[in-house]
Amino acid sequence: MKLILYAVPFFFVLIAVELLADRWRGMRTYRLADTVSSLSAGVLSTTTGLLTKGVGLVTYALALEYLALLQLPADSLWVWLFAFVFYDFCYYWHHRLGHERNVLWAAHSVHHQSEDYNLSTALRQTSTGFVFGWVFYLPMAVLGVPLLVFVTVATLNLLYQFWVHTRHVPKLGWFERFFVTPSNHRAHHAQNALYMDRNYGGVFIVWDRLFGTFQEEDDAEPVVFGVTTPLQSWNPLWANWQFYGQLLADARRTARWQDKLRIWFMPTGWRPADVAAKYPMSKPDLNRFEKFEVPLPLRQQVYIASQFAVYVGLGSYLLNLGEKLSPQALMLGWGYMALGLFVLGAGLENRPWALKLECLRLALNVPLVWLAPVAGLWPASALGWVGLSSYTLLSVMGLYVCRGRITRLAGC
Repeated sequence: MKLILYAVPFFFVLIAVELLADRWRGMRTYRLADTVSSLSAGVLSTTTGLLTKGVGLVTYALALEYLALLQLPADSLWVWLFAFVFYDFCYYWHHRLGHERNVLWAAHSVHHQSEDYNLSTALRQTSTGFVFGWVFYLPMAVLGVPLLVFVTVATLNLLYQFWVHTRHVPKLGWFERFFVTPSNHRAHHAQNALYMDRNYGGVFIVWDRLFGTFQEEDDAEPVVFGVTTPLQSWNPLWANWQFYGQLLADARRTARWQDKLRIWFMPTGWRPADVAAKYPMSKPDLNRFEKFEVPLPLRQQVYIASQFAVYVGLGSYLLNLGEKLSPQALMLGWGYMALGLFVLGAGLENRPWALKLECLRLALNVPLVWLAPVAGLWPASALGWVGLSSYTLLSVMGLYVCRGRITRLAGC
């Protein structure tokens, strides 16, 4: 299934349209650093998924073979309709518990960390959701939903959710009563107390109305986007680790062994009493809320945006050939991708060591010329050598142009 790959160009076209709408309406729903950060999390998630998708698919296939009570036909329209609706029901509980339990929130929180709300936010996805996510969809296997049907409706559910991540679409009348919309999903992404832990549906909002988790967007309570423990970073690797790191630190600090274990499965935000007393954590005052921002000169922004475009291309390449690549090639591609996105995040934050790390990243292109064909990431050819060498040379030239400004801002 390559529906996501085929949808990527449309995602970027629609993001461009939304940017034009921003300019036309005098709004500012995009910031370069936040957008690159969100898209970086998405690229990392997609690349990681090439290595981990077997977890969900294999467990589903095994459950389908050994636990299925029925054998539903894949050529029946009713089976497809049932699967589409039932998947969203399972997604509702997956999503809800993803907000209500510490270890599940550690994975899902990545999607909520952006303090902006636009179509790029939709692509901001976790890289660790595969650990527990598969559990919630086993009922579909037990009821005999064929694997192809399951994968397809899961993809369609995800694609539907893209368009609801926008501030440009108002409430949609009767449609709001049955479906997830930009309005009720904006409320879901809020950190305001009124909206917290509401509106979990993927396609249908009826589950929230049935189970008491629906909250309408209220014009009297403007939405403040983000999480109550701000990420304060543009780095996609740190975004994926942030809450796990907090849980691990609290588990290490608490004196009680029971708390070291149960902290992972307690309601989101629960902390051992001894740790909470010794290491209190404050929540932001939404009346004085300020978005995370690191000033960067235009040249540096252009350089980072250009480098990120290369990684979007590499991610699309890996997504297109994922099933044909060897595990070694996928690991090499993932490692190169993760390192590059980490370095770009450091550049967006203007870290003092960002310039040195970027030089190291470019230097690693030299052994990559030899290593990539050996691992099977791409075939050995003069074209590959020339392409990677040209990219490295152009990057060095661009880095030289930005160098003085980067080091001056970073205090080097």
